[in-house]
Amino acid sequence: MTTDPDGLRAGDRVALLVPGSPAYVDAVLSLLVRGILPIPLDPRLTEHERHGILSDLDPARVVTDPGELAGLATGWAPGDVPLGRPVHVTSGTTGAPKGVYSGVLDPDAARLLLEEERELWGFSASDVNLVLSPLYHSAPLRFAIGTLLAGGRIVVPGTFDPAAVTAAIERDKPTTMFCVPAHLQRLFEHWDATGWPDLTSFRLVAHAGAPCPDHLKRRLIEAFPAGSTWEFYGATEGQFTACPSEDWLQRPGTIGRARPGRSLLVDEDGLIWCTVPEHARFSYFNAPGKTAAAWRRTEHGDAFTVGDLGRLDADGYLYLDGRREDLIITGGVNVYPAEVENALAEHPGVTDVAVYGVEDDRWGQRVCAAYVGTADPGDLDRWARDRLSPPKRPKQFLTVDAIPRTLTGKILRRRLR
Repeated sequence: MTTDPDGLRAGDRVALLVPGSPAYVDAVLSLLVRGILPIPLDPRLTEHERHGILSDLDPARVVTDPGELAGLATGWAPGDVPLGRPVHVTSGTTGAPKGVYSGVLDPDAARLLLEEERELWGFSASDVNLVLSPLYHSAPLRFAIGTLLAGGRIVVPGTFDPAAVTAAIERDKPTTMFCVPAHLQRLFEHWDATGWPDLTSFRLVAHAGAPCPDHLKRRLIEAFPAGSTWEFYGATEGQFTACPSEDWLQRPGTIGRARPGRSLLVDEDGLIWCTVPEHARFSYFNAPGKTAAAWRRTEHGDAFTVGDLGRLDADGYLYLDGRREDLIITGGVNVYPAEVENALAEHPGVTDVAVYGVEDDRWGQRVCAAYVGTADPGDLDRWARDRLSPPKRPKQFLTVDAIPRTLTGKILRRRLR
């Protein structure tokens, strides 16, 4: 296997713990076209969190200084084909982070993966992609990569700020953006107060990451050009559906039909399964047991699940009945209670703990923790700050005499809410 001048070779993994920027995407693309797999991570991760993730993924290099990105940007050009997917890290019901891994793809499979994304979203050389979400998340990075490889350009205003986003819209006339409902809510509030920009440059506004309230969805459709707004449903592991807003207006609540090249199944327990072509398969890095649990063979091919529940209507439109059982989605960021519980349970003053989500007008949900023990809430908050990145830190701590559980020991999170 060839080793490049920077000492990296195809199949190596490079952890990126720096803020998103055009240079960040340039480095990601430069790595991927060489078959080197970036691991995009939140730069706000604590040392405790970093160690837990990186010890398993065993990266050849860890980048924590933005100045190091230039050394990774060895060059790529529109038309190049990434030979893999970034190794995005997702938690699970065990609270243990795991890397979603495609390995190094052969050129034919890599081209199929690139082409199906381009065909679905119509990326072209005339596109200007406005990046609102952190680039360590899979969806915004995927949209940015697709735009650049088609010959377009990206605009990265930095940490989300409605005024900065508005200035970018007025200055750069973007044609596409990916967002989460919390972005839309904050933008609409800002524009109601300061005036609305011209949005006619947009041909595609895609949203996902959290349920979108009906009133917000309808306002989105009214605000942007006809036919430009879409919702999609999926996970770090893969994408299930794509839904133009016109379909949603006819079937309120749907998240669409299977995207091209996929098929959907709902089993007798309501669990959603998605079949994918061979080039879109994944495993969990160094976790064969978790990989096996995520996949099953069906009459339509190999299918995977991320544990969400739903139902299909007669025309194949999917409706969600519940997100992953314990998942909290706050500002479009997935937070798994087990991961937060594991961190809090290490505090010597905590004998039992349960983490749960409570509805929040701005963020969709906020993270809360109930615990049994002698720890002071302020001390527990400081403990969380040392071990958990901001989205995972509980906003409220509640002391209780006992954590409500079923006879089999399962936490009754609804009762805590």
